[in-house]
Amino acid sequence: MQPRERLTVKEVQVATLVWKGLTNREIGEALGTTEQVVKNYLRNTFDKLGVWSRLELAMYVASHGGEAWQIPVGLAARVGVNREAAGV
Repeated sequence: MQPRERLTVKEVQVATLVWKGLTNREIGEALGTTEQVVKNYLRNTFDKLGVWSRLELAMYVASHGGEAWQIPVGLAARVGVNREAAGV
């Protein structure tokens, strides 16, 4: 299993938005959540991918497909609820 496959839909969304250069506040607004929840997603994503910073995360996303990581926000809201509720 590739490290990216361990991420939840929301973690993939957050990683993609970091790669696009959004701040935590902007990501929270885009996903309809708080800045603290975004920080939690980032912490989990850093651990799962073995990176230490937003810059490293952005570089990881860029070197592993960049645009291919994108999940439409509306679709992820439907898919993400089911996947995260299952603990995946």
